Amino acid sequence: MAAIVYQGYTEQQIREGCVRGERKFQQMLYDMFSPKMFAVCLRYAPDYNTAQDLLQEGFVKVFRNIERFRGDGSFEGWVRRIFINTAIEHFRKQTNLYAIHDSDVKGFEYYHQSALESLKEQDILNMIQQLSDGYRTVFNLYVIEGYSHKDIGEMLGISEGTSKSQLARARYLLQKMITEHEQKVNDILKA
Repeated sequence: MAAIVYQGYTEQQIREGCVRGERKFQQMLYDMFSPKMFAVCLRYAPDYNTAQDLLQEGFVKVFRNIERFRGDGSFEGWVRRIFINTAIEHFRKQTNLYAIHDSDVKGFEYYHQSALESLKEQDILNMIQQLSDGYRTVFNLYVIEGYSHKDIGEMLGISEGTSKSQLARARYLLQKMITEHEQKVNDILKA
């Protein structure tokens, strides 16, 4: 794998500068990763301002703990994990997750491909942000990050069943929003 170079410095040199507390290297690291990490924060946050707060909090943690990076896996993956944990901590403090019974989500038909075709990335992000903190967090951890329900339960301090029901409800609500979006598009096209 080719070494990542940013403004003439390797990723390792930038990390080492950050370990020494050099502001120049901290700024480089921030510039390198802030767009991707802000995207992560936006997925977990209910709004733009909260995502900005999570971004700042995440970078504070990265800078405080950068000397702990052992080189197991990619540095970007390590940074991403800090941001995910920051979002989880933020919402764990604010949210009580509860189990939903399967009967609450039965009978919903899955969305059609045409609904997805008319959606833009920002539309999907806005829909995810409309979910409650619990639904949004479980959805992101399972669908986007690829964690198992067991892992999610351990991270959030909930049962595996609660994680599954939170995901089912999140999917139901997102599919409902997509269907409503499709209906609006169809109404516009018919007019």
